[in-house]
Amino acid sequence: MSRFREILTVLSRHGFSELIIKSGLDKVIPGFVLPARVSELRSEDMSNEEWWQVFGEQLRKSFEELGPSFIKLGQLMATREDILDPALIRELKLLQNKVKGIPFETAQKVIEDNLGKRLSDIFLTVDEVAIGTASIGVVYKAQLHNGQKVVVKVRRPGISKLIHTDFEILLFIVQKLEKVSSEIKFLGMSKMISDFFKSTQNELNFMIEAQNCERLRKNLELIDKDQYLVVPKVYREFTTEEVLVLEYLEGKPFNEFRSMEELGPDMVEKLEKSIELFTHTLLADGFFHADLHGGNFFVLENRKIGIIDFGLMGTLSKKNRANLISILYAVITYNFDNLVYEFLDVAEYESVPDHEELIRDIKDSISPYIGLSVKETNMTELVRNLIRTLSKHELYLPREWFIIFRALMTLDGVGKSIGMDLNIFKVLEKDLPNLVSELLSKKNAQEELMWVAKDVVTSLRIVPKHLKWFLKEISQNNYSLELRIRDLDKLSKGLNRSLYSLGLSLMACIFILCGALFVRNVNVLSIYDVPLLTWIFWAFGGYLMIRIAMLRKF
Repeated sequence: MSRFREILTVLSRHGFSELIIKSGLDKVIPGFVLPARVSELRSEDMSNEEWWQVFGEQLRKSFEELGPSFIKLGQLMATREDILDPALIRELKLLQNKVKGIPFETAQKVIEDNLGKRLSDIFLTVDEVAIGTASIGVVYKAQLHNGQKVVVKVRRPGISKLIHTDFEILLFIVQKLEKVSSEIKFLGMSKMISDFFKSTQNELNFMIEAQNCERLRKNLELIDKDQYLVVPKVYREFTTEEVLVLEYLEGKPFNEFRSMEELGPDMVEKLEKSIELFTHTLLADGFFHADLHGGNFFVLENRKIGIIDFGLMGTLSKKNRANLISILYAVITYNFDNLVYEFLDVAEYESVPDHEELIRDIKDSISPYIGLSVKETNMTELVRNLIRTLSKHELYLPREWFIIFRALMTLDGVGKSIGMDLNIFKVLEKDLPNLVSELLSKKNAQEELMWVAKDVVTSLRIVPKHLKWFLKEISQNNYSLELRIRDLDKLSKGLNRSLYSLGLSLMACIFILCGALFVRNVNVLSIYDVPLLTWIFWAFGGYLMIRIAMLRKF
């Protein structure tokens, strides 16, 4: 209740008291009195953009005052260009470096409590001034007794409990506000707060970040033969849920460079290669760094590129990775029909849209950007046009897809900050043909067929059992069922036709699957290498499919 009172007081002071009163939140806490507000939230003579700018400024000031968990939420909101107004996004992006540190004595206690040793027994030296502060952790530079320089990331004391508390309060407040404000409801804050809570759970546990770091390092070692990228070593013996010790990377972040001349021609080539490696981890591995902004990229003293901060990683399932590869391949080959079909496969929607109109709208929204370089392309604008077009047709992409878009946009920003003329579509084009071939390979097709067969067999085993249990339950409880059906004859014919079609469909699937099994161990270079039995089974399957199509006409 104390935190609830504090949150309402801060929000009211920054112009949200009218919403608080309308929603009845001021009545939840007995004896609570709203303080004087700094400014009004809305003015009648404001334009839409001005209103969002004022709303964003007051929301930003509230988040800054309320501390780390709210700043973390604001940072997450700042990445949602797909649903939030640009003026609001601009204000929330100012939250990136507004987190205060913690006293060194507090950090020392956390380290010693977690590792069970005195600080001097673990480190030879530790700089008491933090080199980095974030919403969840504070980072210090140190040196081990063997002389190795390291960074020590310490979780803020009490941050886990604070985030849980703030999440419950925020969700309660937003649900109240959404009932009285269409603007708040439009933001989709309830879903955003739930996403925020889920995304911070992994970041709160530094053991997961350590695992992410090691996994990315192993993946890159397989493909980065020239060792362009450096991922720091994790010191597992000094790592817990609240303390993370990593190898210190000596270098200068990319956001401190202003031009390619300052960066050097050799580093530009290495950066291009690094971005190719990043896209490979995205498309081939489905595990990638989701926050590669200029501050997490380093030019090291040995002229290699270092990567830090592994709290926010993106993961893609095999299906989503296949969809992403198909979407990108459709983009670079200008196949807008396939692009729309892939979006329909991954998007959430209540009714199937007019695909012809959707194809035209998608083509109009993104075709002007294809083939352009980083200097010529506004990736944020491209993504926003795409999302706006999908939303127009009531198609909504799952959250993990926005992590991908955000990762591509941050890479775009790194290139633009140094004036790098990189064609992101050309980079993608190098890997995509091989990845598409892998998706369509014989091995992959056999694996998919085996899973289909397993599902069919499982269904055939389960359905009779469930029917038996259902009938047994009916008889035991003496239920009675009375049916009054109009047009019974018409319904009966339709039902018979449906059951007949279902039977034919199952038989057709079985024939096609049996035919496929005969080519499992055959090296097929042309249609003449396909065994005769395969053609026979496929012919039966094709015949049955034709029969099914003829039934549907009648």
